[in-house]
Amino acid sequence: MAQTNKTTKSSTAKAGNYKGGFVFGNINYQLFAASVAIVIIGFFLMSGTSDIYSFTKITLAPIVVVLGFAIGFVAILYRPKSKNV
Repeated sequence: MAQTNKTTKSSTAKAGNYKGGFVFGNINYQLFAASVAIVIIGFFLMSGTSDIYSFTKITLAPIVVVLGFAIGFVAILYRPKSKNV
């Protein structure tokens, strides 16, 4: 027996709502780019001079890197307020 495809309202409504485009908004990509730049700056601070136990390498650079990762986390989770509400 041949099977027939049954379309329901919910399946056609879901297919009709797809707009395409990017997954995140513009602000998300800007935050993500800023987080990548901050992490890169942190790693450059970690490379630093030949002094192994300097304040920059031991304290400042890890804080900058963790701050960059935190901003990246926020960039993924941030959802702008809906204009329809």
